[in-house]
Amino acid sequence: MTNLTRAWLLDETPSTRRQAVWGRRYRLWLGLKRHPLAMSGLVVVLVMLLLSLAAPLLTPYDPGFQDLANRLARPSAQHWLGTDELGRDIWTRILFGGRTTLGMVIAVVLITAPIGLLTGCIAGYAGGLLDKALMRLTDIFLAFPRLILALAFVAALKPGVESAILAIALTAWPPYARLARAETLQFRHSDFIAASRLSGASPLRVILRHVMPLCVPSLIVRVTLDMSSIIITAASLGFLGMGAQPPSPEWGTMIATARRFLFSEWWVPLMPCLAIFLTSLAFNFLGDGLRDVLDPKEK
Repeated sequence: MTNLTRAWLLDETPSTRRQAVWGRRYRLWLGLKRHPLAMSGLVVVLVMLLLSLAAPLLTPYDPGFQDLANRLARPSAQHWLGTDELGRDIWTRILFGGRTTLGMVIAVVLITAPIGLLTGCIAGYAGGLLDKALMRLTDIFLAFPRLILALAFVAALKPGVESAILAIALTAWPPYARLARAETLQFRHSDFIAASRLSGASPLRVILRHVMPLCVPSLIVRVTLDMSSIIITAASLGFLGMGAQPPSPEWGTMIATARRFLFSEWWVPLMPCLAIFLTSLAFNFLGDGLRDVLDPKEK
């Protein structure tokens, strides 16, 4: 980045809206760079995503290929992380399993974050009976443990990736709704909201154009911190046989089929456990850094 571009981004008196937006983004990036743990978490998350996307280019094996003559082989130059009970390459299955697990997590976030944001903003802005009805609905979902409620939803449907995504999404949106409602209550009587109403803007337009954008930073922090629990929930459903079904590679399913080798061929269950642990820890580090950067109360 040239000095001229840096000066343009850090200008305290931006001349255009575009300059103001990019300047704010650049300052957030500089703030994030000052958190070593957050940057390490970001690097790990990006590496996991890139490894999963480039899985076919990084391994010569198929995730379902079985070599029974080479079953339960120790890590070696031929099989970097060893093989499982059916002779399948564990490195290959972890790469392709990352596609399934991380894909489920991304799908859940894309469903729950907008639903929770819209529900919370409507409840906080409208108030009255609508607010009470929406918040009591969120209380009902919050009253049940997430995994237990997800298991009930999957059992009512059928085991599989799609059912697991829907079940986790149905149980993960209430915290986002409560957070968005709390943020909305802080500024629903602000002058700029009153000015928008006086200019003829409808309540829905006020919510979509003015209220929701102000709730997004806090929601991003909450989503990032919640990623680890979503990963664990998705892996738990796979471990219990309610998520991805064998022989499909998925980290939770891999642990379920390999748990009987924990004290003999330890590398078989350990490798997917490490993948879940590292990814969850990376999201927690990244979420802590984003909270420090985006939350004005932390500054």
